[in-house]
Amino acid sequence: MNADANDIAIKGYDTVSYFTDGKPQKGSNQYSATYRGAIYHFASAENRDLFRSAPERYAPQFGGYCAMGVALEKKLDTDPLAYKIVDGKLYLNLNAAVQTKWLTDVPGYIETAEGNWVDIKRVDAETLNAD
Repeated sequence: MNADANDIAIKGYDTVSYFTDGKPQKGSNQYSATYRGAIYHFASAENRDLFRSAPERYAPQFGGYCAMGVALEKKLDTDPLAYKIVDGKLYLNLNAAVQTKWLTDVPGYIETAEGNWVDIKRVDAETLNAD
């Protein structure tokens, strides 16, 4: 999972808010939940509870790593504001510039990333990105 030194995912943004509010909101450590070794913060108890009921629905794809990066066989950090929901799934990108490139062929990059993810999901990011 992509998380900071304190195991916080998505830089503390509320992953449920992408779906319920149509935009990301900063979460609070007052409302948190753990999923796959990362701590998620939420803007409300309601959002936390929605996440707990179906974390696989709300958690970002590819362990929270940049979708374009995974398509390129890398595990790159993300900007919580560079995102897109596709077919009910949250995809994050490194930054706006990378997202612009990713948006040129979203279905193709997702297909490539899904294939790559099988091979790289258990590989440490530092090892993978050292190439």
